[in-house]
Amino acid sequence: MKRIFLPLTLGVALVAQAGAALADVITLKPGHPDSYVVKKGDTLWDISAHFLHDPWRWPSLWGNNPQIANPHLIYPGDRLSLVFVDGQPRLVRKPVIRKSPEGRIQTKGDAVPAIDLALIQPYLIQNRVVDADWFEEQPLVLGGETQSRHHIVGQTVYVDGVLPVGQKVGFYSEGREFSRHESGEDLGQEVILTSTGQVTASGDVSSVKLMSSFRETKAGDRMLVLDDTSLLPVYFMPKAAEVTEPAYVLASGIDVREMGKLDVVYVDRGQRDGVTPGDVFAIVRDGDEVVLGHNGVPVPSTDRSTYDRLMSNISDSRTYQLPSNYHGNLMVFKVFDNTSLGLIMVNERSVRVNDRLETPQLPLLGE
Repeated sequence: MKRIFLPLTLGVALVAQAGAALADVITLKPGHPDSYVVKKGDTLWDISAHFLHDPWRWPSLWGNNPQIANPHLIYPGDRLSLVFVDGQPRLVRKPVIRKSPEGRIQTKGDAVPAIDLALIQPYLIQNRVVDADWFEEQPLVLGGETQSRHHIVGQTVYVDGVLPVGQKVGFYSEGREFSRHESGEDLGQEVILTSTGQVTASGDVSSVKLMSSFRETKAGDRMLVLDDTSLLPVYFMPKAAEVTEPAYVLASGIDVREMGKLDVVYVDRGQRDGVTPGDVFAIVRDGDEVVLGHNGVPVPSTDRSTYDRLMSNISDSRTYQLPSNYHGNLMVFKVFDNTSLGLIMVNERSVRVNDRLETPQLPLLGE
């Protein structure tokens, strides 16, 4: 019988140090089940959403539970039953007992992940944000063995620089340049992996054979050595992000205007700001500013011409700042120096660039 490894590291500090007294208070969602049988294809987030308002707080359900010797392990088909220990909800594992001699067959590698890794796999490998000046200094693709402008797997390209034979490298094209919305601070250059290769001949111009391809490689692309920075962990321990300075949605992963559940976004904070994989942010949009003219009719900023006209005559108008609105949650899965990549896990409204990111608020008792 094959075990499934559930990546639920029981960090006691799931909700970080902030609000330690509240960290042990778990609010179950209305209509939650009393038990759940783990199925193939389940993720940590999906399972936890059956029980909790805040799925990222799942590990708290396993806390201090003597009935589970190793809470990191569950089995396909195991029944997770909800009980209360000292007034707090806890999950216990009860294997399903079948009366018929039916076996359970699990293919290798069917571990239950925190999230669906297929959604983020391209971004784990292909996207990086680096210093633009540094990127311009990296070895340049001069051309290839064919006259084509674009080169694919199996072909050889030529790179400006002496490279060690056998070295594994990646070729990157320029993406977007990022800057912080509030201050205009430069946050780095997005670079996107086009292919990987291995050096076959070294000299002032080195030869590299393309071993895999995500898109066509062309002259002008830059070469970067493949190292551990591109081999990031794929299991995440969710925890509340600790925001010390305002953070915002910087861009969408694929450059679209509006984003929703399971879309990838860039965050304008990174490792230098203390962001780590697994950090969960609440997504909030500031409320609109409304002008109340002398006729008493509220005019939102979306009615731009009328709004601007009233604002120019502000002595006869009153302005109101409407409350901000919660739009969802995102979880960071990849961190760079000044930026991060996150996956929108919950969205009640569409998400846009410049939406604000805050520490998730734990629900009050009785909510």
